[in-house]
Amino acid sequence: MAQAQAHAQTRAAADGRAREAQRMRDVEAALRGAVRGGEVEFDTGTRSLFTMDASNYRRVPLGVVAPRDSDDVEAVLAVCRERGVPVLARGAGTSIAGQATGTGVVLDFTRHMDRIESIDPEARTALVQPGVILDRLRDAAAPHGLTFGPDPSTHSRCTLGGMIGNNSCGSHSVAWGTTADNVRELEVTGYGGQRMRLARGGDGVPERLREDVRALIGGELSLLRTGFPELPRRISGYALDELLPEKGEDWARVFTGSEGTLGVLTRATVALVPTPGARVLAVLGYADESAAAEAAAGLLPHGPLTVEGMANDLVSEAARAGLPRGGAWLFVEVGGDDEAHARARAAELCRAAAADGTTDHRLVVPAAEQRALWRIREDASGTATRLPGSSSGGSGPEVSREAWPGWEDCAVPPARLGAYLRDFRALLRQHGLHGLPYGHFGDGCIHVRIDFDLMSDAGIRRFRDFSADLADTVVAHGGSLSGEHGDGQARAELLPRMYGEEMVGLFGRFKDLWDPAGGLNPGMLVRPARIDENLRFEPLPRDPVPVEFGYPHDAGDFSAAVRRCVGVAKCRNTDAGSGVMCPSFRATGEEQHSTRGRARLLHEMLAGEVVTDGWQSEEVREALDLCLSCKGCRSDCPVGVDMATYKAEFMHHHYEGRRRPMAHYSMGRLPQWLRLAAASRTVPLLNAAARVRPLAALAKRLGGIAPERDIPALPREPFTRWWRRRGRGGASGAPEGAGARGGTGTQTVLWPDTFTNYLSPEAGSAAVRVLEDAGLRVSVPDKQVCCGLTYVSTGQLGQARAVMRRTLDRIEPVLDAGMPVTVLEPPCAAALRTDVPELLGDDPRAHRLARSVRTFAQTLEEYAPDWEPPRIDRPVAGQTHCHQHAVIGDAEDRRLRERAGLTGELSKGCCGLAGNFGFEKGHYEVSAACAEDQLLPAVRKAGPGAELLADGYSCRTQLEQLGGHSSRHLAEVLAEGLDEARRREGEPPKK
Repeated sequence: MAQAQAHAQTRAAADGRAREAQRMRDVEAALRGAVRGGEVEFDTGTRSLFTMDASNYRRVPLGVVAPRDSDDVEAVLAVCRERGVPVLARGAGTSIAGQATGTGVVLDFTRHMDRIESIDPEARTALVQPGVILDRLRDAAAPHGLTFGPDPSTHSRCTLGGMIGNNSCGSHSVAWGTTADNVRELEVTGYGGQRMRLARGGDGVPERLREDVRALIGGELSLLRTGFPELPRRISGYALDELLPEKGEDWARVFTGSEGTLGVLTRATVALVPTPGARVLAVLGYADESAAAEAAAGLLPHGPLTVEGMANDLVSEAARAGLPRGGAWLFVEVGGDDEAHARARAAELCRAAAADGTTDHRLVVPAAEQRALWRIREDASGTATRLPGSSSGGSGPEVSREAWPGWEDCAVPPARLGAYLRDFRALLRQHGLHGLPYGHFGDGCIHVRIDFDLMSDAGIRRFRDFSADLADTVVAHGGSLSGEHGDGQARAELLPRMYGEEMVGLFGRFKDLWDPAGGLNPGMLVRPARIDENLRFEPLPRDPVPVEFGYPHDAGDFSAAVRRCVGVAKCRNTDAGSGVMCPSFRATGEEQHSTRGRARLLHEMLAGEVVTDGWQSEEVREALDLCLSCKGCRSDCPVGVDMATYKAEFMHHHYEGRRRPMAHYSMGRLPQWLRLAAASRTVPLLNAAARVRPLAALAKRLGGIAPERDIPALPREPFTRWWRRRGRGGASGAPEGAGARGGTGTQTVLWPDTFTNYLSPEAGSAAVRVLEDAGLRVSVPDKQVCCGLTYVSTGQLGQARAVMRRTLDRIEPVLDAGMPVTVLEPPCAAALRTDVPELLGDDPRAHRLARSVRTFAQTLEEYAPDWEPPRIDRPVAGQTHCHQHAVIGDAEDRRLRERAGLTGELSKGCCGLAGNFGFEKGHYEVSAACAEDQLLPAVRKAGPGAELLADGYSCRTQLEQLGGHSSRHLAEVLAEGLDEARRREGEPPKK
């Protein structure tokens, strides 16, 4: 009997899947026939990309349509209405309450409906499509001295449509209000196909809907006039009070914040506000968070633009060095007609704050310094998702604890904020939870990520119990369950605790008048799903999957590493100069090529419901193919997603036991081929062959190399051969090996990485001359050593481990002696710092080597602090290598350049070559686009007199092949400076 029941259940499940597949095919075919301009995508990869937003929730859509215009939107609604399929309008997918997830057809407005149609400076309005990114609107309005007031921390990627859907606010709402305060007119299409124009008075609303809504409002005037709390950040529920006669019956305002449940926005007229002539940031220190919260409301009479608060548990020790004394801070921006006016107003505010209990204050005037401080605040939505945890034991890194949204943005009257925060902290302690509150203190709105355990039944019950208790606490303080991000699924179930059943019932009746079929974003705001349904973690494996890397910050759990991506989508920022992440998205604009998109696909691979073939998934492989492994996300992503490592992990499993692409054999094993070429003395022959076009074309085709690329010429002599010929002997890495010469200072081992040794020996010889001039004793290992970088970047992790262990065996005397290891090639230094200990976590030598690694500039600063570099006095341009930016930083390099008189900043983007990436067949166009994003424009702008610096061999090669620019390692420039100084003094240059 049991066997028969099990068989019947299996057959029923199979039948259900078959029916769903047929339904999907039917809807897709109908949409392809109806949508004329946009794209219809029902493939596994696209559906996987849209399963989640930035919340705790996950729903799998039937498919995605990127409409080109309002006619496409209407066509989609007609097809879906006929078949009873829900429709979800989505912007950048940064919603934190789950309202940007759905099971029907998702409308992606970011691809085509993203135009600013007009700006009217006199009326101070802009006409925009829903996919317009907020920063693009602000850039367009800036020449007119205007801006859009609301500015959430996701301003570089969030869309106006999403902001209108959620009634977004941002840090300047104390001055310029919420999105609803800045919306003038909306063009909307209903699920029933009716087009409408929403504005004050309702003239553009279809007559039947207008009269039915007026009757609903007219019958509940008493409830509507008394049932809404008075506070600046009341976002929860429908703003039905905006339709009261005394408020002018504002249909645009009531639609704003409706989370896509009433209609689909196709165009919006929004208000713009004058930009202050100057801004000064006053940073006020307080003893603790409660003191800061209680002081915030008292600053409002001074007319600040922002009053943002955070405590020291969200700020790194390095960042605290630039802040006033205290355990918590208020960031208060003050505007003025000019800098003097803004500074005077800020000083007046600081005097008032001092009388009210500040510990210290600082006025920040330079725009760059203000941006650096605001970046701490803006990244908090990501950094707060990883709370400080316990040490992993021994000398390993700290394992962070996961924290999640869900109670991200409750708001109370600003005067109640201090008392509310005390109750909130007490409630956390009562439930054994932890979180780091921060946010819009001037508006009484608090953001927080809490370490809910959403992977176990007990943890989910605690999440539910805490949520109910916190909802009651917020209401007791006269607050709103949502103060910025909307209710979505995260809070809608609890709205009766805030509004009562009668008001929530009124919300349902209002929704039904607009959408009687219930086809628009069902499960949000009214008749919602429970807060503990559809959790994104539910389908993930509960036990760690077998992997190669150690993932030390995630307790060895690859699933936890992938869960780091919470969807804040900073990787979708395309502003030049914003950092390294994510070069492939910046080049293509496609979600699957963003760090978030790739993390989503890996999440679905682990879940196994949409992506069903695990490590063999072609969808995941395709998305990862254009990942440059630049490691930019490791530092630029607020939660430290490391897609380069995840890509290497995936490729290891994907190609395990299978034939790899030819580029993995040619460039992934580059150290082997270069060693053979050097040992066989065939370099001149190989260089000659590379200059013969048919032979070069054949070699590139066989090696999987892009035909557009030139094969770099090999130097006649590797660096290690030059070192031996120079008379340094074998120069073993022994502590006091005979090969160590130079001054009387510290002995350093100069690491002969593959690129320096076989491709750019002039950088190595130059470094020797500089280090010796600085008084250091230099030695070079007498046997080949390798960090394994090329094997890692192509996912050949077994080979990488073998290479790394052999290297550790050869370098062990250096480690025993505690000598610094100077690495000239930034990606090799980064690999020794990260990849080696993360692949060989069980070998203590790997960790010792990682701690020994220094860059060229770090070695000079740490071990020759009194050495004076030659004065070169020249402007510079070029590239800070993306791996150095991500793993090591360039502070020492900047200081060294400054001391040498090399002025100017280097580009912090990715050059686009990225080791083997830009040489692989099929990658050339993206590689070139990445170079054109920041590096090549910066070099052209610098002019012919600038010194072009690029410590990475890939960066130098990209500059040469794409722009004909000759660039050098910093060591080469300093060595030349030393030679020139000796010539001026009548001494011959050193060899």
